[in-house]
Amino acid sequence: MDPLSLRSDRLVLRALSGADVDAVHAACQDPEIQRWVAVPSPYERQHAEYFVAQLVTEGWRTDTAYTFGFFPRRGGPLLGAVNLHRRGGTWEVGYWAVPEHRGRGYTAEAVGALAGWAFEQGVERLEWRAETGNTASRAVAERAGFVVEGTLRAALLSRGVLRDVWIGSLLPSDLGLSGAHAYLPAQRAHD
Repeated sequence: MDPLSLRSDRLVLRALSGADVDAVHAACQDPEIQRWVAVPSPYERQHAEYFVAQLVTEGWRTDTAYTFGFFPRRGGPLLGAVNLHRRGGTWEVGYWAVPEHRGRGYTAEAVGALAGWAFEQGVERLEWRAETGNTASRAVAERAGFVVEGTLRAALLSRGVLRDVWIGSLLPSDLGLSGAHAYLPAQRAHD
């Protein structure tokens, strides 16, 4: 699939390109991104070049990952990145935000735009995962409508250590959309 762009109220999401390498490199110097996101540490310019030129491009080409940078709709700097990638038979979202643009709702807005597009493409469930303790990622997921479902023990191998992760999901119905199949939630027991 060829890269496309998406729009939300305040943002434009587009595939990252060679022109974005410097901005990606600068953003990934942030200790929080290096702590919580699976990026090399230290993060060198060659890592940003490889990410943009190889990983982003290959994901689009093979229909396995759709990575977008998000930018102010009226023009401006890279605010962050968001992606939709396959994990087995499931689609999962991931994201990071440039430090000086955090706390304004941009990342949740970008996740929402990406989720809406994914559901239009026929995806019936999106998952979000983050290492336990990554409260900023969890706040973004919840603002975007994800329901946190629990904790998966030892589900993330990060820098040679198994770690627990939070997991959540987003369904088309959570955004007021129809899915291809009806959904019958489990009946809750009454106390």
